[in-house]
Amino acid sequence: MNLFVLLDAQAASQGSMLQTFLPFVLIIVVFYFFMIRPQMKRQKELRKFREALKKGDKIITTGGIYGVVSEVKDDAIVIEIADNVKVKVDKSAVVMDMADAVKR
Repeated sequence: MNLFVLLDAQAASQGSMLQTFLPFVLIIVVFYFFMIRPQMKRQKELRKFREALKKGDKIITTGGIYGVVSEVKDDAIVIEIADNVKVKVDKSAVVMDMADAVKR
C-alpha cells in the first residue's frame, strides 16, 4: 500500500513540474518564431545585398546619404554623391537599394 502512495505522489510532482515549465518553453518558442527568426532572415538578406553590390547601383547609407556606386572593393565601396564628389564607405554602412526606398 505504501508503494502505491509513493508512486502516486511522484507522478503528481512530475505533472506539476511539467505545468511549471511549460509556459517558459512556450514563451521561448514564441520569441524564436516572432522575433529571432525574422531578424536572422533580414540580416541574411542584407548580407546578400551587400555582397551583390556592383558599379552603377543606386544606394542609401546608414547616414542617409544617397549615391551611386562607382567602385567596389573587398570591404568598402566608393559612392558618388554629386558630380565629381566621391566618398569611400564601409559596405556595412549600406542599408538599402534606392528602389526599395521608393516602395517604403
